[in-house]
Amino acid sequence: MSVRGLKAVLNGTGKYKYKNPESAVDFLVVGGGVVGLAVAQRLAERFPAKSTFLVERHTSAGQETSARNSEVIHGGFYYPADSLKTRLCIRGRQLMYERCSKHSVPHRKLGKLVVAQDNQRPYIEKLQKTASSLQWPPVPGHLNVDEGISERSKPCPVHIISGDEAREMEPDLSKKIVAALWSPETGIVDSHAFMESLEKDILESEGGNLAFSTEVVRVDQYTGSTQRQGDPSAEFPSPGWVVQTVTDHADESDSIFAKTLVNASGLSANLILNSLIPEGHHISMFFARGSYASYHGPGTSNVSHLVYPCPSTGGSHSAFQSLGTHLTLDMNGSVRFGPDLDWLDPPSEDGIDFWQQHLIPDESRLGLMYEAVTEYLPGVVREGFQPDYCGIRPKLVGPNGGFQDFVFRVNYPHEFSQQGIAQSSEGEGQMISLMGIESPGLTASLAIAEMVVDGIVGKNAKIR
Repeated sequence: MSVRGLKAVLNGTGKYKYKNPESAVDFLVVGGGVVGLAVAQRLAERFPAKSTFLVERHTSAGQETSARNSEVIHGGFYYPADSLKTRLCIRGRQLMYERCSKHSVPHRKLGKLVVAQDNQRPYIEKLQKTASSLQWPPVPGHLNVDEGISERSKPCPVHIISGDEAREMEPDLSKKIVAALWSPETGIVDSHAFMESLEKDILESEGGNLAFSTEVVRVDQYTGSTQRQGDPSAEFPSPGWVVQTVTDHADESDSIFAKTLVNASGLSANLILNSLIPEGHHISMFFARGSYASYHGPGTSNVSHLVYPCPSTGGSHSAFQSLGTHLTLDMNGSVRFGPDLDWLDPPSEDGIDFWQQHLIPDESRLGLMYEAVTEYLPGVVREGFQPDYCGIRPKLVGPNGGFQDFVFRVNYPHEFSQQGIAQSSEGEGQMISLMGIESPGLTASLAIAEMVVDGIVGKNAKIR
């Protein structure tokens, strides 16, 4: 399958010309999804005397990927042991449960069954082997990596049970299920309430602020020396970023100087970087649609756990791109299935938001979803499936591209020039770009924030 990646750039039409900054902020976070909110909340908490400003182009937080997922708190055993996805999922799960309990965010630790037919046993055995090898990840800024947890405890205490044992837990499972991987640490969370708790912290902090309906339209590097006629280098002597925004579709843009810029714009995360680097180095973004269906009917009686199938690709690299059409529960106990995987092909470089037209759920995927679910829940009926919602996953590799980890890219103003990208890396004026933050991004969000704020901003270190 051939799908084109989108290499679009911010301000590709050149509509917005350079504009001297009119104000300044210490930290500017672009993107009000769960990751952007988590980063802004931790910045405001860690640096209360500094200003933290978050801008989000939509009218409220989390309207893209963050509000259109399974709302699962993942165990953290699907990905390579040394990957950021694994490390940040494990740490993020711990932080998520702690925050939800402390701030009364609705959540439940339901546990999950990854169910396998006979030919799929090697897949769950591989998952168990990965889980048993995992260690608690190091915590930025702390010597004790266990954070008070017993050294004898395991971050992913999973084990394999028989098909009969799995059916004792979920009686509607197919007789073809011969084994299952039981993950007791997996749970669900009300993602909207979770994001609201982060918003509340930001707004109640000394230096935090949120600006919705505010879109970033241009970003320029600023080295602290006079590069353009009239640059206010005396007022803004340190390196940083000149960021132009438009609020409520106004005709004129506002220009702000950011000492540190955090690009957490999800599906648009490559646009800022592409506007600064040479065309030959532009970063592609791929878009994978996932549809969810609500279910009302037989075949799921008294279901009380999350149920995941083995990906149809078994243990191949493509299994990383989708975990299969699984059964999840919301906080009210309602059953839903999804997501499936449907790759989208961008029409042109100009249509950077083409994916928005694919957010309207319809019945076109229900037949395939029904067939996938009957492999492990044979009692469900086609009539019980109804379109629920759709989400788009920001991917840095296309179909059959193999495993792609989260990407934390740190750049500095003096790296960019007419000739290309310089090799120097240290100094003031960080721009931290968070790319490819798909599943398990919700679970990992607080750990991502911890890594950005404590491990990068706090130490002025660069991750390559």
